[in-house]
Amino acid sequence: MCSSNSLYTNPKPCKHLADYKVKNGLCGYSLIQDSFRTTPYGKTTLELSKLETKPRCSICSGCCKGRLYMCLMCSSVVCCLSPESNHALLHSHNENGHEILVDVERGELYCSVCCDQVYDPDFDKAVMCKHLMGFSRIENGVEGSELRLSKRRRLSFGMDLDSKNMKRLFFRRDHKSKSCFPLGLRGLNNLGNTCFMNCVLQVLLHAPPLRNYFLGDRHNREICRKMSSDRLCLPCDIDLMFSAVFSGDRTPYSPARFLYSWWQHSENLATYEQQDAHEFFISMLDRIHDKEGKASLATKDNGDCQCIAHRAFYGLLRSDVTCASCGFTSTTHDPCMDISLDLSACNSNRKDFACKSSKPNESLIGCLDLFTRPEKLGSDQKLYCENCQEKQDALKQMSIKKLPLVLCFHIKRFEHSPTRKMSRKIDRHMQFPFSLDMKPYLASSIVRKRYGNRIFSFDNDESDVSTEFEIFAVVTHSGMLESGHYVTYLRLRNQWYKCDDAWITEVDEEVVRASQCYLMYYVQKMIYHKSCEDVSCQPMSLRADTFVPIAGCC
Repeated sequence: MCSSNSLYTNPKPCKHLADYKVKNGLCGYSLIQDSFRTTPYGKTTLELSKLETKPRCSICSGCCKGRLYMCLMCSSVVCCLSPESNHALLHSHNENGHEILVDVERGELYCSVCCDQVYDPDFDKAVMCKHLMGFSRIENGVEGSELRLSKRRRLSFGMDLDSKNMKRLFFRRDHKSKSCFPLGLRGLNNLGNTCFMNCVLQVLLHAPPLRNYFLGDRHNREICRKMSSDRLCLPCDIDLMFSAVFSGDRTPYSPARFLYSWWQHSENLATYEQQDAHEFFISMLDRIHDKEGKASLATKDNGDCQCIAHRAFYGLLRSDVTCASCGFTSTTHDPCMDISLDLSACNSNRKDFACKSSKPNESLIGCLDLFTRPEKLGSDQKLYCENCQEKQDALKQMSIKKLPLVLCFHIKRFEHSPTRKMSRKIDRHMQFPFSLDMKPYLASSIVRKRYGNRIFSFDNDESDVSTEFEIFAVVTHSGMLESGHYVTYLRLRNQWYKCDDAWITEVDEEVVRASQCYLMYYVQKMIYHKSCEDVSCQPMSLRADTFVPIAGCC
């Protein structure tokens, strides 16, 4: 596997930011460093009360109607209500060299000429220095050897917070650790409301099929760049991330290149606003398929695709709709990359939240039982029975036709009522097992139970497939519907680790069981135990390829 990052083509940096840094260095960053304020959820803002300027636009004296920006050159605060009323741009026209500002609400760099956020690792480091003890501060606009760095290096998207002090801080926070962490367990820096991304990336980095695929050099960045004209390749960025995370370096890694590449592939989600972790997970698999599945004629909706996303997560659901009059059954199969489960015992098709008579599902087993339970379709969903030759009342029952290597459960904690035009989050606790047998929910088991557990076989019987799974990752959500924080719990060598952005801590299983699970990831039992043997807890060297591929697992 290629471990060098020098061949990666950096996205072209903002010209105005480059010019600003050539003329002024890091002086502007150091002057406002003490004014940064970061919430426990990772959101950074400028605390204007500590600045000399007042939180009002210096041009129109507005303070709340538009977004406020502070000029790094003169500390003037300007606003931007709309493209037609852009006082930030007007300020740069009036004052030469005043193009770079800081978004007061988000604590992010903004170019008034480009009308967009711009990324600079030195700025992010200035933010981190304020809140991470042990970081050396930026003095006089430079920090140590950074005075000798070239402009291109300073504007590199490959931000790496390489600091001995950071390493000491990282290990000091792990109060409970009795041994060194497993290989590849590394924190991910929050780049501005990106906890949704970090938590899913931690899962994918430790999913055995994906780990073996990328560490096995199945997607080689050098070969991909030679064979493809695409400058931005998401699998290449994932491959780069695997190299960095499994390099042996313990300092938190900043997935800035990956974030930029994902934005280019998912422009509708290109924002610093908080996103849904489940939507990001599905988007990730789609983008991997778009690149890796190009060579085959298969689409993402069938099982013939050999891309790593489908080989790891692809499953098949079976839907049986039975006529209540004559018993005629219509069967369809739908591909799935995850299984969404209702946390409420009420019918998922209800039009509002008024459903207090039924007891809620308090366990994953209860949710799976509800998922595979026969459901009477409403009067507006009658089945056209081919036997009766007319629409009839019908029962619908779901089951699982094909199990994936990695089984993802999405717990529906966010509900939306179209009639009340309201949304809410379900904070109810749910129990879940660490070991799970999916046999009762297979199509073969469901059909046999429907017909009185008679012994018979039908096409593609799943009786010979592995149905035992072990949990290896849990993504949790805490907080409100509008704002919250995502955290991942990873189970490596039967020990749980909490991945909270840059911080990795060892936790007891009781902490995991008490969490508000949102996404749960199970892997086939045989693969889990094999991966435990392969993930070493010995002191790590700087070699990237210290792993043993799992037979039969990509």
